[in-house]
This record gives sequence, C-alpha cells and structure tokens, in this order.
Amino acid sequence: MQAFIRISDKQIRIRADVTEPDIVVVLDPGLLTIVNVTSGLRRGGLVVVNCKSLEIIPQEIRDNHKIAFIDANLVASEVLGVPIVNTTMLGAFIKASGVITLEVLEEPIKHRFGKLAEKNINAMKRAFEETQIKEFSNA
Repeated sequence: MQAFIRISDKQIRIRADVTEPDIVVVLDPGLLTIVNVTSGLRRGGLVVVNCKSLEIIPQEIRDNHKIAFIDANLVASEVLGVPIVNTTMLGAFIKASGVITLEVLEEPIKHRFGKLAEKNINAMKRAFEETQIKEFSNA
C-alpha cells in the first residue's frame, strides 16, 4: 500500500500521486526487499524506517540516503498495547525531518483518538526521543 502527503505553508491544489518525494516513510520493513521504496527519491533524501537496526536497511539505501529508524512495533506495543505504528512513526518522521513540531499534532490527535489520545501522543513522543539518525555522507 502507498499513501502520499504534501506539506506546505501555501495552499496545495495538486491531487496527483507523489512521484519524486523528498521523504519516504516505511511502516513495514518487509517492504525494503520487495519494493523499491526509494523510487523517485533524490540522492541524499530522507528515508524513515520502522525497524530494529540499521543493518536491516539495504546497503544501497544506506549509502544513498539519510536514514532515520525506530523500532516502532516495540514502542507501539509497549505504549499502546498493540503494534499499530502510525502515530509512533509520526514521532520518527518529525524528529528526522523537522518539518513540523510534536506540539502541532497534539490537538489533531486528541480530536481523532479521544480517550486514546494520551497514549498515542506518548507513543509519538517516545519515538521522537528514540529515533536514530544516520546522516547521508556520500558525495
């Protein structure tokens, strides 16, 4: 499954697929060896991956992109009680990209999750703290 999001300070009118992303977020690490998850991503672009270690990510991706990784399954299981990683991966995305702040998402998460919001916010914050980043270093 693929999903796309555009983020801008200006109004976005485009409704087409994103074919040249700046950032790719991979919720299922099994996709790393099945699909070209970096298709269209520029060299040095950001790849945020739900995985236990950097070694799980193929060398070609590690050599050509900035990598952020977190064991989102573990965080979600411990904080939410289920391995549903959506809000957990938001924390990793925010830390790695700096596109928005954690605080920006607190109210939307409260609105979406109601009584479960606090756990989801905690999962997002924990992932933010625990996400590891490998900077792109190849010329």
